Amino acid sequence: MQKIPTYLKAITLRDSNDIPSIKNDAKKNMILILRVTPLAQKDIKELRKVIEQLYTYVQSLGGDIARLGEERVVITPPGVKIWRGTYDDLKNSS
Repeated sequence: MQKIPTYLKAITLRDSNDIPSIKNDAKKNMILILRVTPLAQKDIKELRKVIEQLYTYVQSLGGDIARLGEERVVITPPGVKIWRGTYDDLKNSS
C-alpha cells in the first residue's frame, strides 16, 4: 500500500474570494500557511470574518488552525495538530 503524500502550500489571503480555493486545499489534506497581512491592512473586520469561516470549516474536517506570528495563519489536516504549549510543557509530558 502506497502512502499518499501531504503537501505544504503557502497562500496570500487577499480577500474573501480566496476562501473557496483555501477550503478546497484544506479538503485535500494539505498543510496551508496563509499570509494575512494584505487583507489585514485592507479590512480587519473582513479578515476576522474570513478567519472565523475558515476556523469553522477546518474544525468540521477534523483539522487544526492557529496563528503563526503576526502575519500568518497555519491550517493542518486531520492527524496533524498544532502545538500551543511551551517547551517546558513538552518536556513534562514525556
